[in-house]
Parts: sequence; structure tokens; C-alpha cells
Amino acid sequence: MHFLSSSIAVLLNGTWVTVELTVTSLFLGTAVAVFVALAEVYGNIWIKIAATAYERIIRSIPILVIMFIIFFGFPIVGIRFDPFVAAIISLGIRSSAYQSQIFRGSILAVSKGQILAAKSLGMNGRQTFLYITLPQALRFSIAPLTNEFTIVLKDTSIAYALGVTELLREGTYIVSTTYEPLLIYSLCAAIYFVITFGTNKFVSSMERRFSIPGYEIRGVERA
Repeated sequence: MHFLSSSIAVLLNGTWVTVELTVTSLFLGTAVAVFVALAEVYGNIWIKIAATAYERIIRSIPILVIMFIIFFGFPIVGIRFDPFVAAIISLGIRSSAYQSQIFRGSILAVSKGQILAAKSLGMNGRQTFLYITLPQALRFSIAPLTNEFTIVLKDTSIAYALGVTELLREGTYIVSTTYEPLLIYSLCAAIYFVITFGTNKFVSSMERRFSIPGYEIRGVERA
């Protein structure tokens, strides 16, 4: 019993690191994704080409390769990151490419009729975006962003490769001393499930609360 309780305590420490990685990476990804989405929807031809190229290139590169480029490649040009920071940047960049398509789709989901109606009432482009497009786009994005949270949460386990002591790495440390891989990795899986299930239930309730009747938007599937 003492072995199990001490193992759970260690795994919870790793879980906190996993949650930190997930949340900070999503915030970073969102900050970048918003600019990319706006560039793709409202930018001129060259800005649209640059934004689309960024999104498609990043989506084509495995997350582990991005991590290795940032953590092992950047020091060659004099830029060094702590493993935790490198993991956040890598996960954030990867997530930004997918989130940009969520936001782009959400913006385009607002009917053109509403945009024309806003302009007929004398609203300029900025007012139309702030008061008509943005509120609805944020509602449309709730469901696909939940899926993105789940994916980023699971991707944090790859930070193990950089030496970040997140949930999976803590579990591996325990296995190396207790030789109980089935039990420990099952506990890790259970923790991932609890976080994912709890978050999905919470966001689903929020989605129902803020849903717009008659509208639905689907997220971008992971490649």
C-alpha cells in the first residue's frame, strides 16, 4: 500500500508538469494561430501565401522533429532553450498550425448575410469583426478546441525525449525501480483519461450553453 501511495504521489507531480506543458503550449499556439487565421482570411495575397505556407509546413513535420530542431538544432546558431521551454515552444508551434484552421473555419462560418447586414447598418470592417464575426467565431471554435486540447495533452508525453519530467517520464522512473510496468503505466493511462474526460465534459457543457442553434463547425482532423 505504501508503494502504491508513494507511486501515485510521484505520478501526480509529473501530472502537474504535464498540465503546465499542455496549458502553456495551447496559449502559445492560440496567440500565433489567431494571427495566422486573420492573415489567411483578411490578408493580401502575399500575406495569405505566407500564412498558408507556415500552416501547411508545420502540419507536415512530426512533433518530435520540431522538438529536436528547437532543442538540438538552435544551439548551433547560439540559441539555447531549457528542455521544458523547448517542449512548450515545440508543442505551441505545432498546435498553432491546427488552431489556425479552427479559427479560420470559425470566422468563415459566420454567414455573409450577417456581414452585409452589419455594413448596411453603417458598421465599418473593424466594428463588424468585433461585434458580429468574433463573438460567433469564438462559439464555433469551442468544440474543435476541445479536441485540440486532448491532442496536445497526449503529445506532451513526447517531451520525455528532451528529458522533461512529465507524467510518462516519472512513470518510467518508477518502473525502473519497482519493475511494475503494467501497474504504473496503467496508472499513467488512467490519469490521462481522467484529465481528458473531465475536460471534455466541462467544455461540452460550455458548448451547449453558448451554442448557436442551427450552426455547426467541425475541427481540423490531425494528420
